Amino acid sequence: MEITVNNVQQKVELSFDYEELIKKCVEEVCRREKVPDNCKVGITLMDDEGIRLLNRDFRGIDDPTDVLSFSAMERVEEEPEIFYQNDDEGPLVLGDIVISVETAARQAEEYGHTMERELSFLVVHGMLHLLGYDHEDEISEQKMFSLQRDILNHLGILR
Repeated sequence: MEITVNNVQQKVELSFDYEELIKKCVEEVCRREKVPDNCKVGITLMDDEGIRLLNRDFRGIDDPTDVLSFSAMERVEEEPEIFYQNDDEGPLVLGDIVISVETAARQAEEYGHTMERELSFLVVHGMLHLLGYDHEDEISEQKMFSLQRDILNHLGILR
């Protein structure tokens, strides 16, 4: 499994091993969802301004957000097992996740938990989006959020 973590922001100091934490979260989501070991995912940590520009350009929303996921795969509804197949040689590219560390820090304070917990939540949330989960309706939201809680609890990352 190839997990690339790039911290391109300088506004929030992360005083913990964020790379190890991110990798642990990605690996658990992939294990839980039976994603092949030869996969590749990129995680970029940036500031509010950087994610605002991405949010504007890709979603038409000119505001910062906490996490964006850019999946490199398409789900075939009739044949869901095809979702994790790789037609090319080399790793299965899942996609990229971008997290605003500034927004994450504000949310951690607002929700009364640690930055580690908030970052873990956003990584798991972003990974599930890469794998085709969404929260567009109540049923899919319940399924996705329940899975997020289970994964974070399994990792011992509690509120």
